[in-house]
Amino acid sequence: MPSRDVVEAFAQRLEAGDFIGAIEQFCTPDAATYENNGAPTIGRDKLVAKERAVLAASKEVRAVRIGPSLIDGDHVATRWNFSFTNAEGVSRTLDEIAWQTWRGDKLVEERFYYDPKQLGR
Repeated sequence: MPSRDVVEAFAQRLEAGDFIGAIEQFCTPDAATYENNGAPTIGRDKLVAKERAVLAASKEVRAVRIGPSLIDGDHVATRWNFSFTNAEGVSRTLDEIAWQTWRGDKLVEERFYYDPKQLGR
């Protein structure tokens, strides 16, 4: 079960824009993420590479947590608002729920739930 301090530190890294650092510090080597019900991305190195690609395609990415993270044993739920601005200055906002599974103070799985229409898909 993650401590409240660890969950807060993870969220603060994201809100500070240190997405890569958050993955490197808090994810296990075999961590997995799922976008809605899509196929998972498995492995911290692949998660970092995927995040680098998102950041490279964006002029700016901002994360704002909406309310507190809810912790129940090994599970954490957080509502996020992400803003992505591309090179042309066009911004898209994504309101999502991140459902996480932790093993101690390390993140092992994260599922993102959102309406893909928010990103123009």
